[in-house]
Amino acid sequence: MKGVNSAKLILFHHPSSPQKPHPLLSNHRILLILFVSFFTFASLLTLLSTTTSFSSSSKISPTSSFSTAASSSAPLSPHVFDALLHYAANSNLTGLMKRADLLAIAAVLRRRVPCNLLVFGLGDETPLWRALNSGGRTVFLDENEYYVSHIESLNPGIESYDVAYTTHVRDLADLLAAARDSRAADCRPFQNLLFSDCRLALNDLPNHIYDVAWDVILVDGPRGYAAAAPGRMAAIYSASVMARYRGQGPTDVLVHDYDREVERVCSEEFLCKENRVAVVNATEKLAHYVIPGGAAARRDVFCVNSTGTAAS
Repeated sequence: MKGVNSAKLILFHHPSSPQKPHPLLSNHRILLILFVSFFTFASLLTLLSTTTSFSSSSKISPTSSFSTAASSSAPLSPHVFDALLHYAANSNLTGLMKRADLLAIAAVLRRRVPCNLLVFGLGDETPLWRALNSGGRTVFLDENEYYVSHIESLNPGIESYDVAYTTHVRDLADLLAAARDSRAADCRPFQNLLFSDCRLALNDLPNHIYDVAWDVILVDGPRGYAAAAPGRMAAIYSASVMARYRGQGPTDVLVHDYDREVERVCSEEFLCKENRVAVVNATEKLAHYVIPGGAAARRDVFCVNSTGTAAS
């Protein structure tokens, strides 16, 4: 007799599904991937920016006195120069200077551009002077900080600064007397205006203005038509010193509204009759002086015959 068969147990085991990662671990991985991606992108962007900046800066001469914006413009062709001058000279803008004076100033610029041009005063001619000196550096100085902001909004990229004048037209005689008394000290003709204590010296301009060798200086501001107006005594005095101090060659200094007493007297006092040159076809409102610079500049007196001009 056979023995009793023992019961057999067959177990069917269903394979379990893959185990899902913990949600917290998954979030960490996502954050890690995002962080690595962001860091890689930021590093690449920084590298590209640095390479571009280095490439651009390497094209600019470190000895150039022009600003980056100015040096990036090419000088105008004679045809474009003439066209701009033609339309400006025949404009009907009420604030524009007389056509003859406009053409005379442009004739000086035609010989010197591209150059370092310093203009005292902002007005309807401002865009023209800036355009004619394309490829050079043109800086404007004006007494009204709000007008400076207004002009800057209309002419993006223009280089202009406001000036705080402390002089008045009615003080002409007193200011001239003080300058003559201090001609060997604070008001000497050859000095760095930045450190000058002369009452006629403009010593609060941006520092880099004093380091430029100006080729052409146009004095067409500040206001000088009333006794309480600042007058152009300080502008003319400072233009004379700037031309002598930094200029390696002659500097053309043009004074507009020369028919007025302040402009005439101060020009004769600081720019000097022996430096005045004829202005072809210009009106009596414009005077042109050529101031020697460098080794040719006089360091002891402004004028050869410095006898002083009477001021009423």
